Amino acid sequence: MAFTQVTREKSKLRLALAGPSGAGKTLSALLMAYGITGDWGKIALIDTEHGRAKFYANRSDFETGTFLYQEMSAPYSPDKYKQMVSEGAETVGGDGVVIIDSFSHAWDNEGGVLDIKSSIERTQSNKNSFSAWDEAGKIQNNLVNALLSANCHTIVTMRTKMAYAMEQNERGKTVPVKIGLAPVQRENTEYEFDIVLNIARNHTACAA
Repeated sequence: MAFTQVTREKSKLRLALAGPSGAGKTLSALLMAYGITGDWGKIALIDTEHGRAKFYANRSDFETGTFLYQEMSAPYSPDKYKQMVSEGAETVGGDGVVIIDSFSHAWDNEGGVLDIKSSIERTQSNKNSFSAWDEAGKIQNNLVNALLSANCHTIVTMRTKMAYAMEQNERGKTVPVKIGLAPVQRENTEYEFDIVLNIARNHTACAA
């Protein structure tokens, strides 16, 4: 295999919005999606947040319109995510946007990857906590790859939690120190996206 001269090509956007509850992840995702498409009918939102995204439909105060919508209920299995993303991508077409609100449920909620890992430990006698990750990790990677290969623009939201590290203080004692907000997803998942924006409670976003 030989190297060839590179040419710039168009690609689909893969965007992640991370933030705590109330930061404005859902509304931000919708407005950014509309900025991409210019057509509310080209936006398909997958809602794991018990119908909260419906609050933003046809809001004159937020200048939102009628987008396409499907609610996801438990179990939040990787297969269900892949199926709904595939359906959404087919519906909106290559120039549309699928919003996954939120991607955190695929990790730590009922039926998510952590649930799958625990099930592998319980049901397979030859698996322990460490070896169960081999199988669960492949399921997680397959899910992420499916999202990234969707034939449309993709925006995911992720909840965040405070992350800590153990450091020595001035007295030489090891203590926990806050190091910032970490997305509720597998560690380093944010590296899979083209752009990651962290949204604070005051609705200000910054690039990760």
